[in-house]
Amino acid sequence: MTAYEPVGAPRAGSDPAPDAGAGPVDPAPGSGRAGYDAVVLAGGAARRLGGADKPGLRVGGRALLDRVLAACAGARTTVVVAEPRPTARPVTWAREDPPGGGPLAALAAGLRHTSAEHVVVVSADLPFLAGPAVERLLSALAAGDDDGALLTDADGRDQPLVAAYRASALRRELAALARDRAEGAEGAPLTGLPLRRLTGALRLTRLPDAVASFDCDTWDDIATARARIREHGHVLDEWITAAKDELGIDLDVDTKVLLDLARDAAHGVARPAAPLTTFLVGYAAGRAQGGPEAVAEAARKAAALALRWAEESADAGPAAAEGTPDAAPDATPDTRPDA
Repeated sequence: MTAYEPVGAPRAGSDPAPDAGAGPVDPAPGSGRAGYDAVVLAGGAARRLGGADKPGLRVGGRALLDRVLAACAGARTTVVVAEPRPTARPVTWAREDPPGGGPLAALAAGLRHTSAEHVVVVSADLPFLAGPAVERLLSALAAGDDDGALLTDADGRDQPLVAAYRASALRRELAALARDRAEGAEGAPLTGLPLRRLTGALRLTRLPDAVASFDCDTWDDIATARARIREHGHVLDEWITAAKDELGIDLDVDTKVLLDLARDAAHGVARPAAPLTTFLVGYAAGRAQGGPEAVAEAARKAAALALRWAEESADAGPAAAEGTPDAAPDATPDTRPDA
């Protein structure tokens, strides 16, 4: 377990396809760096979890593996070293030979499917890893001359499986380790070697992040992660992210705009109008094939309508707002044909 200290608020499954890779993704505008690849190590034995399928355990309704894949969504190619399984995002599958050969053997197997100079290397048990932490690692790597940038946990310990590396440095040191063990060694030369044999030979930048580096090794860790995302400062963001993944929506949602709209509809019309109105806004934006701007424009129009509705109710007086038959006892009877 990696120690964790709480801080402030920071699908459709696809069929496994061993050779299916994610298409190229351009770097974020203004990032000033080339694209990157990602290698996710997901084949551990999970002994402290009683042999449970750790990458498939759910936190906030999403499998741990899917949460990590979402954090690396900007990668040109994402390689998962494990047996293939359904995932929320397309990946390339790889396996060390023999299976269960340890993290260095798994890393070498994943690297064979990458081509970018910068490679994000992560484990599949990081419930709080998100895009900003990945970007921070890549930016630190690009800004200096070190071989890699990794996160440290709440106790200051290195977390080499939450890191960004220069692929050339990884290949160089992995090849050196393989050569050192080749003579007289039985089986694959990297099998069973600990990660520190690799990281000890690299020049590394260290970035403290107690949340993004938190990993789930025990059931207590899983319980801690599940409790944290239900804290007040996290639950809405977590829910929106999970819902978008489940529905296959890749859209930045301005939750404040939608919550303000729901408030206006509930107060100005009726409480059930809140969820119905936000649904209609989403539907309208989808029909327009728009992005965040279309959602914002539809929400603006609906909010203005709700305010006009509320103003009319206020002008009519409390009795009329409640819709009672004697709302205006002194009014002249309606003599229109359809009255």
